[in-house]
Amino acid sequence: MSARDGATRREFLGIAGSLAVTAGAAPPPLPKVKFGQVEITRLIIGSNPLYGYSHFNRILDNLMREWMTQDRRIEVLHRAEQCGINTWQVHYNDPTIEDLKRYRAEGGKMHWLLLADFELMKNWKLLPEVARLNPIGIAHHGNRTDERFRAGQMSIVRDFVNAVHDAGVPAGVSTHNPAVIEYIEEHGWNVDYYMTCMYRVTRTPEEARKEFGEAPVGEIYMERDPERMCAVVRKTRKTCFAFKVLGAGRNVNTPERLEAAFRFVLTNIKPQDAIIVGMFPRFKDEIRENVEIVSRILAGGPAAT
Repeated sequence: MSARDGATRREFLGIAGSLAVTAGAAPPPLPKVKFGQVEITRLIIGSNPLYGYSHFNRILDNLMREWMTQDRRIEVLHRAEQCGINTWQVHYNDPTIEDLKRYRAEGGKMHWLLLADFELMKNWKLLPEVARLNPIGIAHHGNRTDERFRAGQMSIVRDFVNAVHDAGVPAGVSTHNPAVIEYIEEHGWNVDYYMTCMYRVTRTPEEARKEFGEAPVGEIYMERDPERMCAVVRKTRKTCFAFKVLGAGRNVNTPERLEAAFRFVLTNIKPQDAIIVGMFPRFKDEIRENVEIVSRILAGGPAAT
């Protein structure tokens, strides 16, 4: 390890707080559920903050990317594993695959759940190569799914699902729109799981105006969207991975709102389902905090006071 590598590790530990867990101070264990051939924790670490996708504005995107060097991304993954999270959801791109390989070379053991994106969405011939890296599932990207649904091109999404199966990997569909899940269920597709966004951020301005009478500036986060998506999640027998549980950071401004967002989703999805949460431990050890909150909720504990 170089001197710079050592400095980066020390900086990360200092910035994020007490990231080194001392004896007897480990967070409570996270419940696990069966998914395919493995058991996964019901809290999965996401990847958007690691790569500067804030879903807020370009300023925050750039600040995230500036701080999240590869060294820090790998530290975050190791910290997640240290706190008991055993699955990482990541989109496909050259930097993410490089990070996966480095993480594994350093002894990282988390399962990885792949969201197809970038070149993989364009070139399905890459699927067998990606399958050799042993993802526990590959899902069609949610933005692309919603675009296909809007354009009446869901046969392309179904063909992608079939191609994933041909590569020997469980296949999923990610979406922000509950109607997509209803469509797939009605047509009896052979899908293994869904990735379900708690907020329908892919509404077009025209769709928003039709539904609400006006369109907001930027992505759309409506307060009853989680309720609408959870209702569909409960109807399907397939495993669902709920994401944007915290509204891309919009639900974290107070401890009460943070816990309420976690609690609503965890108590309104199925026992076999899990949540995907992006984490950015720049100012506090939010990895441990999230683990503690989720473990307490799933154990039936009351809200923190």
